[in-house]
Amino acid sequence: MTRKAFVVGHPIAHSRSPLIHNHWIAQYGLNGSYEKLDVARDDFAAFLAHFHEDGFVGGNVTIPHKEAAFAGAVQATQRARRLGAVNTLWREGGILWGDNTDITGYLDNLDSRCGPDWAARAGSAIVLGAGGAARAVVAGLIERGLSPIRLVNRTRGRAEALAELFAGYLSDENPLSVHGFDAIPELLPQAGLIVNTTSLGMKGQPPLPLDLTHCRDDTIVSDIVYVPLETPFLAMARARGLACVDGLGMLLHQAVPGFERWFGVRPEVTPALRALVETDIVAGKG
Repeated sequence: MTRKAFVVGHPIAHSRSPLIHNHWIAQYGLNGSYEKLDVARDDFAAFLAHFHEDGFVGGNVTIPHKEAAFAGAVQATQRARRLGAVNTLWREGGILWGDNTDITGYLDNLDSRCGPDWAARAGSAIVLGAGGAARAVVAGLIERGLSPIRLVNRTRGRAEALAELFAGYLSDENPLSVHGFDAIPELLPQAGLIVNTTSLGMKGQPPLPLDLTHCRDDTIVSDIVYVPLETPFLAMARARGLACVDGLGMLLHQAVPGFERWFGVRPEVTPALRALVETDIVAGKG
């Protein structure tokens, strides 16, 4: 029997998830498929209730449906509950389950690029942005014990609302503070990790207005954007001689747990897979 999985969003044409999952299906010789499904907001609840009737064992959820998927899942993992968002669905015992693998995707990417001791070396962090991606990144950094974490956003109210979500996971020894962009020059010299979770630097968006001159020489600079592969922010960090981590690895690593649930094989993020997706990005496909 063919096991079918999906990625659902609106719009969905740009998604590279089928490239990743179908590469693994072929690599491991599995009888399976993975496809894009464009479902509008108003149709999403019905989609959740009936996708298994079309033979799907589960799938990924992307913008704008992650919070609706969390609301629609009967059971959710602890990480999904912490974020209030689901990006991975499956049915187990007739029940719809939801998980969020963005946290592990982000952390596994840093582990693979910077070594397992990166968190201890970095110590403290600055997270730029206060959207859904920032939520996953902050949760991961709290999990790894970085302290302090400085959340920086143009709109303080949105950042304060995000910080409130994590109030129960913080302490005086592990604080999370909120700042405006005007505080960046003061905060930069202290940070061992700087993460851009905004869309600034993405293809078609203005660059991130940041000067890395006065940051630590061992600072790790991370950008969740992967189109382009090297954002102006990462190019600036590379010119400064800093360790750089692009967003493509997060996309690849967050795909691993879902594939294992749907197809019963834990896949590897290999240089060949990364090269395949890089080629697709450079070619401007998908």
